[in-house]
Amino acid sequence: MVSWEVMTSSTASSATVRYGVIGTGMMGREHIADLVALDGVEVTAIADTNADSLDAGSAASQHVAEPFKSHRDLLESGLCDAVVVATPDHTHVDVLADTLATDIHVLVEKPLCTTVADCQRIIALDERRQGVAVTWVGLEYRYMPAIAELVRRVHGGEVGRTRMVAMREHRFPFLHKVDQWNRLSENTGGTLVEKACHFFDLMNLILRERPDRVMASGGQDVNHLDEVVDGRPADMLDNAYVIVDYASGARAMLDLCMFAEATHNQEEISVAGSDGKIEALIPENLVRLGRRGEHWIGAVESMTIDDSSIAHRGLHGGSSYLEHVRFLDSIRSGTPPDATLHDGLWSVAMGVAAHRSIELGRPVQMKEVLA
Repeated sequence: MVSWEVMTSSTASSATVRYGVIGTGMMGREHIADLVALDGVEVTAIADTNADSLDAGSAASQHVAEPFKSHRDLLESGLCDAVVVATPDHTHVDVLADTLATDIHVLVEKPLCTTVADCQRIIALDERRQGVAVTWVGLEYRYMPAIAELVRRVHGGEVGRTRMVAMREHRFPFLHKVDQWNRLSENTGGTLVEKACHFFDLMNLILRERPDRVMASGGQDVNHLDEVVDGRPADMLDNAYVIVDYASGARAMLDLCMFAEATHNQEEISVAGSDGKIEALIPENLVRLGRRGEHWIGAVESMTIDDSSIAHRGLHGGSSYLEHVRFLDSIRSGTPPDATLHDGLWSVAMGVAAHRSIELGRPVQMKEVLA
């Protein structure tokens, strides 16, 4: 069994860090629960325009946080050293624009924004804050213990030169959100931005480079076919294959199906290199490693990852909690964020390119969507 050690803050004895949470729907309350479980922090303020969500957020914070109906009022309250932005995807750009006008640290849920242009706008607005406050993109799949172990071993050279990365997420349909905002592509950027940005970020993280070209095929075949939101039919894709090419010759692929909850592992990630193959299975929390010349089919090294130190597991196997441990350490130590705004931009841009590939029926060069 491999032990997953939670990195503790280098300044654990520092004063309590005061957090605000903007957006107290499902993910906002997930973040509140993570923060409540984390030593050295206090959730001092919450904000949401929906009264029911605000009440639920208050309950999640154990009725300690000051409630606000406006994120601007929260930012101006003086109650927060850091904020989490967990509002609907299409509102990120405006909430972030206001937040980046302050010196408050911020973690914004994925996707960074729903368009490349909005991501680029946020990067420009953040330039004045360099060295003043941390701006962090919430790409928490990086912290799933089995995935983190896979990345560590790949970067340690255990499979040699990485050539192929394959990711499969077979899962349940989109969950119900306030006013069903997540059923319309105009609010999310589309499934391959809203959902798949996690996997595009992992591809880039594993390979340590940016892609050149994206090819995709996908559709809406099973889910939400009869749903209407604000007079418009739900239009979120529920399945896709995406192939991503890199300048080094490495390639990656995503197999996404959102009507496959009748499965054993929701996520399966494999990396094949010149010297072997490694895979991570979630929620089984298992890593398998095979070395060429030492192992053979059906006989490889298997490791169950010990994640018992995670104080709150929540919706993503404890990855959001681990992300907050790292975010807090970055705030206290002044170290750069793990997931930068540029990481967020690229994860969105790859999703945009995938949707464009489906629409046009051809490969899409990344320079087409980043121009």
